Amino acid sequence: MKLTTKVGRLPAYWHIILTLLPLAAGLVCLAIGEYPVSVRDILISVRDKLTGQQTLPTFTEAAIWKIRMPEILMALIVGAGLSAAGCAFQSLFANPLATPDTVGVASGASFGAALAILLGAGMVMRQAISLVMGLAAVLLTWLASAKKRRSISTIVLAGIMIGSLFNALVTLVKYAADPENQLPAITYWLMGNLKGASYRSLLFGAPPVIFGLVVLYLLRWRMNLLPLSEDESYASGVSIRALRFITVLLATLITAACVSMCGQVGWVGLLIPHMCRMLFGSNHLSVLPASVGLGAFFMVLVDTLARCCFLPVSVLTAIVGAPFFILLMRKGRGWQL
Repeated sequence: MKLTTKVGRLPAYWHIILTLLPLAAGLVCLAIGEYPVSVRDILISVRDKLTGQQTLPTFTEAAIWKIRMPEILMALIVGAGLSAAGCAFQSLFANPLATPDTVGVASGASFGAALAILLGAGMVMRQAISLVMGLAAVLLTWLASAKKRRSISTIVLAGIMIGSLFNALVTLVKYAADPENQLPAITYWLMGNLKGASYRSLLFGAPPVIFGLVVLYLLRWRMNLLPLSEDESYASGVSIRALRFITVLLATLITAACVSMCGQVGWVGLLIPHMCRMLFGSNHLSVLPASVGLGAFFMVLVDTLARCCFLPVSVLTAIVGAPFFILLMRKGRGWQL
């Protein structure tokens, strides 16, 4: 039974639930960590920020606002962004196994970050180079696909080729890196890490993600046309080529910005949209908002667990995501576009 109305829209109460769920998880997860803080202290700290007072110890204030708050905000943004990008790519390629790295964007962004670490660039410059390389990877994928017969299959094949090329370049950078300092930094970053989150990194990386999410949300009803052929979509009055180009561009921008902030985080863009389709149906009027809300909620929980276990977040997303995805596949009937 799909949890949607006849027209495929989410009921109002589901919008409220999917909005409050990640926010409530973020509030609770602010209290969890090596230095425990009660939810009451968090609410007091918020009140103090609004009134200009300070009733809590300085270390508690620093733990809440300088360490955990940027990390929680990044987890919310990255989870929502990767889930929305995965939803867009799965619909674009009519494949439930499509991920945000289908067109090589994550590999290109990872190469940019690794190159920036090798050159000794700072955090903001690292994000800038990573974002540019992610967009460059998609541009190369588009140029590498057959121009006269550019189709979804040729774009996927070109994306696999470009992704392999950038993965090889990442290996080359790791080979040339200093084994004492640079190589561990590159390796640790590639595992996916939100611990280095700061308001400065969010200021650079969050706007592209938010912009992409807003535009995808406004286009969500048109995204139902993505799996159709040009002849089938002609009657709707929508240019399917333009729609596909805009979708790829927005999903790429979101993915590259997420990777530039925290490295590669797998499974979020695959698992969450697939689960949302099984729960809410295939209509993007419901699937896209659900993917954003559940993706943010999932990422906050996994990041908090990773922080408590002192593990890279991508390790836990794989450990949690793989068995859960198998369970969904065994109990569900899959999904159709």
